[in-house]
Amino acid sequence: MPDKTTALFERPQTNIVCPYKARMWLISLYAAIAVVESAFSDGGASIYVMLAALGAALLAELIAGLKTGRQTVFDGSAAASAIILTLLLPNQIPPAFAAAGAFFAIFIVKITFGGLGANWLNPAVSGWLFIRFSWPGAFDAANSGSPLSFLVGKIVNGGGHKIGSFWEILSQNGFIPDTNTITAAVNKTVFSLFGVEFPMSYLDFFAAPGIGIIGDRGVYALLLGSIVISALGLSRFYVSAVYLAAYMLLIKIAGALPTGGELWGGDMLFGLLSGGTLITAFILLTDPATSPKSAYGKVIFALLAAALSFWFRYMKSDPCGAFFAVALLNTLTPLMRSIESSRIYDPVKTAGLSKDKNEY
Repeated sequence: MPDKTTALFERPQTNIVCPYKARMWLISLYAAIAVVESAFSDGGASIYVMLAALGAALLAELIAGLKTGRQTVFDGSAAASAIILTLLLPNQIPPAFAAAGAFFAIFIVKITFGGLGANWLNPAVSGWLFIRFSWPGAFDAANSGSPLSFLVGKIVNGGGHKIGSFWEILSQNGFIPDTNTITAAVNKTVFSLFGVEFPMSYLDFFAAPGIGIIGDRGVYALLLGSIVISALGLSRFYVSAVYLAAYMLLIKIAGALPTGGELWGGDMLFGLLSGGTLITAFILLTDPATSPKSAYGKVIFALLAAALSFWFRYMKSDPCGAFFAVALLNTLTPLMRSIESSRIYDPVKTAGLSKDKNEY
């Protein structure tokens, strides 16, 4: 079943319900608000990382435009890639590394493969991989002390013995704030009217200052923004829904096993709000340039991403396993598109579609 809002041969490959320039700038705004939320509790560190990445990405786009004579620095794609890359990084990463990753993402991965829509790998993910493997020591140091890295250490050193749920581990080791929290404010203003008290919750954990992935620290902005971009049709919601449903089910079934728990004991809410899950579901997997084109292909893509995200994060103890899952699937996208063109789309009908992107 073809996705009827996509032009098969249009480049950039995007949803023609919304012009791609508007889509890029709206996605940039969506991601930037999450960065700002993170910056409120880290002294502005997240903002510095975003500005460094944004400046480098726009510079790369400008240089490419000067050489080709076709300036695309204002189409929003470079800005969107840079700000999305920011969401994937720890808030304590030196801004220079963010700039290097953004420049690599735009100039090498995007421009050298033909520009917007021709890249084989999501630019933000490519920049993240470039930083992660070019400066592994700096990346690990920037993430050291974060809740997710602490959990990984506990799991790896647990030797298979039962060490408690993720929430229990974090609570016992001081990662859950106990004063001046969102829950405390809600208890004083709302629940006090009814004579009850709401217990400490995830509201406090994800609003607490500290070290962590910027996207996780801006999780409330991402939650709200995800609803907005889905309602506006800027992303294919069914892709995100399939991914989240499959990923949450896997977490529920086997997510407690790494800490010595039992089947069906996984913490789905923690899995949803950490590890870049929302970024993966609503931004990375819905990128039209690096995903299949048919509805069938997109569903398979989302299911594979869920399985790989779970495997890398829970079974292999990598807190950023979802980003590795996206990178791996991006390499398989050309194969999936080849299968789509031969098995799903009617060769006679698709042969008549124009390859001139200006037609749409």
